[in-house]
Amino acid sequence: MIKGKKIVVVMPAYNAELTLEQTYKEIPRDIVDEVILVDDKSSDNTSQLAKDLGIEHVIRHEVNRGYGGNQKSCYNKSKEINADIVIMLHPDYQYTPQLIEPMSYIIANDTYQVVLGSRILGKGALKGGMPLYKYVANRSLTLFQNILMNQKLSEYHTGYRAFSMEVLNAINYELNSDDFVFDNQMLAQICYAGYEIAEITCPTKYFEEASSINFKRSSVYGFGVLWTSISYFLQKIGLGNFKIFKGIEKS
Repeated sequence: MIKGKKIVVVMPAYNAELTLEQTYKEIPRDIVDEVILVDDKSSDNTSQLAKDLGIEHVIRHEVNRGYGGNQKSCYNKSKEINADIVIMLHPDYQYTPQLIEPMSYIIANDTYQVVLGSRILGKGALKGGMPLYKYVANRSLTLFQNILMNQKLSEYHTGYRAFSMEVLNAINYELNSDDFVFDNQMLAQICYAGYEIAEITCPTKYFEEASSINFKRSSVYGFGVLWTSISYFLQKIGLGNFKIFKGIEKS
């Protein structure tokens, strides 16, 4: 805990057997109270390894639900165990667990309710091996999103995120896609609700065992991001009524 707030790390996993142990062992268990791993029907030994490592909550989907569907299970379980701060950490060791502590303190001190680990601040992305086409796409999409959503984020596409439970209760993430665009829809909901988002520089690693989506799925994701930003803009000016914003009070 930090300042009496329960900290929970959630790990959406798919075929993470080769990198899970290394990732888990760097989680600062002196402040992290519990860890949740949701295995989205991996074909490897991810679930058993998670249990062998002593991870408190291991959930295995009997049907592959997708990246977004996996996160829904993660956040629902974090609510069930009364988390106050929730950090999403991918078990593929692409993001360093060493930033869990500063991200948690930002929320525990009520400075911000959402913190993103940004690969774009500084030189972490290309230095860590991000393919050039992904870097260019990331920067282009982020520029488009900042204009339509009136934000100044360095990137919307990081998988390293921390939330207060207040934020998770304020949005209805169950209405979002079960695919990769879930991440973007969630940030759109958070911005629509009026929460400010902090970012910290995050080094990243691209290597063979780290999960990554192919060019085709990246393209589908990109178009989904564009539509999410357009939907946000239309919703804000009163020319749209999109389901992902249902029940959220406009800031």
